[in-house]
Amino acid sequence: MPNRIKERRRERLSSHILATLQQEKRSYRSGREAETGALIASYNVHKCVGMDQRFDPARVEAVIGEIGADIIALQEADQRFGSREGLLDLARLERENGLVPVQVKGHPKCHGWHGNVLLFREGSVSHVHQIALPGVEPRGALVVDVDLKAGPLRVVAAHLGLLRRSRIRQAEAIVTAVAARGERPTLLLGDLNEWRVGRRSSLENLHPEFGPLTAHLPSFPSRFPLFALDRILGSPHDLITGIEVHDTPLARVASDHLPIKAHIDLKHLTSTAPSSKGKIAA
Repeated sequence: MPNRIKERRRERLSSHILATLQQEKRSYRSGREAETGALIASYNVHKCVGMDQRFDPARVEAVIGEIGADIIALQEADQRFGSREGLLDLARLERENGLVPVQVKGHPKCHGWHGNVLLFREGSVSHVHQIALPGVEPRGALVVDVDLKAGPLRVVAAHLGLLRRSRIRQAEAIVTAVAARGERPTLLLGDLNEWRVGRRSSLENLHPEFGPLTAHLPSFPSRFPLFALDRILGSPHDLITGIEVHDTPLARVASDHLPIKAHIDLKHLTSTAPSSKGKIAA
């Protein structure tokens, strides 16, 4: 009898957790519309293996085309072991979507750095810094300075580890690396592998430099998204005017993560005084 009571309590608790997760928001709005119209996205492509267990890079490329981002960070775009060969048709992405990869140093056959690839449509790259992140697993991040028509932008593309203690150290390493580069509007985006919020979250180490941490939008697993593993954060916080999950029938099967996308407003930053909130010191 006691075992049955415990089982019922566990079932009620599981139902409550599931109901809470299902109520998570699907979009975030800052309350101010972007003037530049720049669209930024992040997408863990799961080595191009979909929810049907089929390897299909063309399907992933079609989702990237659906998004229509000006800048997009991809995770797991290379094989993890061996030659670490890139899995996407970069020539096709450039031909059909105008997206070109930021060049990195690494294995000759890979697309990116520890599976992180940054693609952009317009602008020029002035600096690329590759970070080997601390932790049990081999992880990395790209810190890229891009000069757009609307102004300068720094993009940090990252894929954090599975262990909380590793993510804490990795978040600290990213903040330190960005601060060392000097002040510039900055986006941190990628699969940050953290669904918790509040003091228990490893992302708290990013505060107050990056935000909004309250933009908690479920993107995993793609068929029935419950966990907000993928993030786009800005410094200063008002760099981002809106974030949403890219949820389409194709995106739900192409990878185990849904892409997320954000609108940013560089024009607003250049026309107003710098915000003290979320400012990164030089």
